[in-house]
Formats: sequence, structure tokens, C-alpha cells
Amino acid sequence: MNVYDGERMAEMLAAQGLSEAGEGAEPDLVILNTCHIREKAVDKVYSDIGRLKREDGSRPMIAVAGCVAQAEGAEIMRRARTVDIVVGPQAYHRLPDLVAKAAAGQAALDTDMPADSKFDALPRRSKNPRVSAFLTVQEGCDKFCTYCVVPYTRGAEVSRPWAAVMDEARALVDAGAREITLLGQNVNAWTGEDEAGRTQGLDGLIRALDRLPGLARIRYTTSHPNDMADGLIAAHGDVASLMPFLHLPVQSGSDRILKAMNRSHDSASYLRLIDRVRAVRPDIALSGDFIVGFPGETEADFEATMHIVREARYAHAFSFKYSPRPGTPAADMDGMIPLEVMDARLKALQDEIIQGQVAFNRASVGKVTQVLLERAGRHPGQLIGKSPWLQSVVVEEPGATIGDLVTVELVSAGPNSLGGRIVARAAA
Repeated sequence: MNVYDGERMAEMLAAQGLSEAGEGAEPDLVILNTCHIREKAVDKVYSDIGRLKREDGSRPMIAVAGCVAQAEGAEIMRRARTVDIVVGPQAYHRLPDLVAKAAAGQAALDTDMPADSKFDALPRRSKNPRVSAFLTVQEGCDKFCTYCVVPYTRGAEVSRPWAAVMDEARALVDAGAREITLLGQNVNAWTGEDEAGRTQGLDGLIRALDRLPGLARIRYTTSHPNDMADGLIAAHGDVASLMPFLHLPVQSGSDRILKAMNRSHDSASYLRLIDRVRAVRPDIALSGDFIVGFPGETEADFEATMHIVREARYAHAFSFKYSPRPGTPAADMDGMIPLEVMDARLKALQDEIIQGQVAFNRASVGKVTQVLLERAGRHPGQLIGKSPWLQSVVVEEPGATIGDLVTVELVSAGPNSLGGRIVARAAA
């Protein structure tokens, strides 16, 4: 979602006459678009601010945007006096006005969460989007997990209107996007009314996007287990353009810890949900999120997490040490876990995740599937694309270009990518 927001800010400023600084150029304005999920990310913001000072002592105009801006507000300017602009994730459509204020020497701070949609104020999508484009359809969160700052920095759950989403999707496809990933903090909580006034969930939106000429692939992220409706599960079985990949965070395998996290599901219901998805799409690749070292986590709790990783058979997963976020209930809980214990548990968990990832990739060797070529590889002649299961696939084929949807035989596998041999090219 931060990538999407960054692209939209760049497009908005381009509409005001600004252009992106080229490689090696000294920009007049630097925007640091930030995340507040973990303390390490917050520390990096202030480190990056310090590095923006030039050798001659000058500096560009500096804007801090995103969730750190929302959470810390004016404190950023007090702590880092070189910052000119602070703008939250729900107010970045006001960035041009804030730039003008800062240029005039005025205070440029906006962390409001206005009732009017920021999307209505943004310009039409760029004529040069990614081959695989992002599209935010939902923002905010009403779940209030005890460790998470998102409800405080992004606000309550809000779904973008059907017409706005469809219009932006058409603009992306018209400009060359062949794949769209629908984004939201709880994207599968999206709801809206279609052009006929019928209430639709995310599955209805996906089915409408599936009918757009030129759109070959649809993905969505991030999902909450509680919002995996029957219709969305069914869509994985009967919408051909919906890719067989599901990011479905669980965070812990311990029911006791899940209750302390206010996750509103248990390990058994999560595994049953996975079984239901696999029943309609047996080849689906599953991804997850895990937190180790949540306050009060015992060795038995951690072993329950290791168990669910083995049972779920993830193709990929993200894992993190618990990071106390100011203002969240978990930050005041008893039983903080020593850092060295968290380190050991994280290593053991990541070793288990990597084993599953390697096994999934190796099981893919020999398959013939379509790959969407997205970027140049490290070596001359190489192109890298994504398989339906979101694996990076490296191919070498004279005449192939970025944006091609090619049929590939997967011939080799590593932990992070696969090698492929192009056997055919699909029509544009």
C-alpha cells in the first residue's frame, strides 16, 4: 500500500509541474513515505533524514508522509528541525498545498483524517504504470489487534466506491497494466454497491474486474481470516484470472496468544479455512505473517506456532519479532520476552518457513505455466516475471519483452526464485 501511495503522490506532484529527479541528480524535494508497524522502521526514518544533508551543508525540502507522520505529527519537526512537511496517509492529496506553504516558510503539517475521500482529489492514473499495478480498494481497520497501530494511523475501515475502483482499474489496463493487485489493510472486508445498486463483497468486485478486456491477472492482499466470505472462497475456484495465491496472516499458532492479540479466531478455525480454500483450488500457494515473542509467549506457545507452520504448508511467510508500539494495549502487558529469546525463536521459525518455501519451489519444477514478465534480470538477456503462485521466475529468451505473458516450463528451483524455459507466448 505504501508503494501505491508513493506512486499516487508522484503522479499528483507531476500534475503540478514537478518531475522525478533522475539517477544521481540532487532533488529539490524528498518525500519519505513511512510505515509505523515496527520500531525499526521508525528509527530508519530519522536516520534517513540525517543522511539528506549535502556535503556543502544544503539540503532539499524534506517531507515525511505515511503512518509515522500520522502517529508522531509535530513531534517529527521538533525532533528533526530539517523536516519541512509532515502529512498523514489520509491527507496526502493535500501535499501540493503543503509544498507551497513550506516554500513560503509557513508551517506545513496535516495529519487530519478528512471525511472526504482523498482519492477524489487525485489525478487520473499515470500513462506509464507497472505491468503489474497496485490498486487500493480499502483502507483502515476495525479489528484492533492489541499489537497493531493501523486503526490509529489509518483510521476505521473504509471501502472505496465500486465505480471509482472500476474506473481506476480501466485506466490502468488502458495504460498497459496486465495484472492488478487489489490492496487494503483488510482488503477482503471491502464492500460496496455495483452499478445496479446490488451489495457486493470483494468476490463480486473480482468477478467484475475479470470481465475487463486486457486484464489477465487479479490478486489481492492483505486479508483477515474473519473476512474470508463463502463467495470469495468460491471465486478462487471459478475465476480464471484470480491467481492461486492467498496471503492470510494468522500471527501465532497458540490459541492463548491469539486471544491476547484479539485476533478473533483460533488455530483450528484458521486451518479449517485453509482446507476450504484448498478444496476449491488445490494448487493454491499460501502466505502468512507471524509474530514471535508476544508478551507472555511460552515455549509451548511458540511450539504451537511451529506446528501451524508445518500444518499450513506455506509457500512463503513473513515473520517478525514483537515490537511494542506506543498506545497499543500490548505495549503495557506483562511478560515481555527477552531479546535473546525472541532472536532464537525467530531463527527457528524462519528456518522452518524457508524449508517449506524450498519444498514448494522444488515441487514446481516440471510444471508448465504462464509467467508475466515484469523487469530485467541481473545478467544481460535475463527477464524476471511472476508465476501464478507469485514466484519469481528467471528466463532468457531473445525477443521477449517486459509485459509479455509467456508459457514457461519451470526447470530449476532455488529458495527465492525459479529458472524457466519459454515454450510459447500468449497473445497480447
